[in-house]
Amino acid sequence: MQNMDRRIASLLSLSTKAGMLYTGEETAEKLLQRGNAQLVIIAVDASDNTKKKFVNKCFFYKRPIRIFGERDVMSKCVGKSGRTVYVITDNGFAVRLQALIDDSLS
Repeated sequence: MQNMDRRIASLLSLSTKAGMLYTGEETAEKLLQRGNAQLVIIAVDASDNTKKKFVNKCFFYKRPIRIFGERDVMSKCVGKSGRTVYVITDNGFAVRLQALIDDSLS
């Protein structure tokens, strides 16, 4: 199991409590279409089809996407099991999470 940076886990949890994080493929698609998605995060163990679908959608809607974290670890952070797609709708949370994820991947 991947060891997630505590800062990322805390920020995911905080954004959930603030009502700024949504999960699930259908919800993510709707938020992208409406222009409300500021950052999309896909779990590394999501299916290849899911990854491809959201990489293409984020490219089309010009939204940042990160493939990061394992399904079980991410789900535990946000309190919802078995989710592979996460959308941040607040720009502040999105910018900070993006920076932390990029730092942890480099």
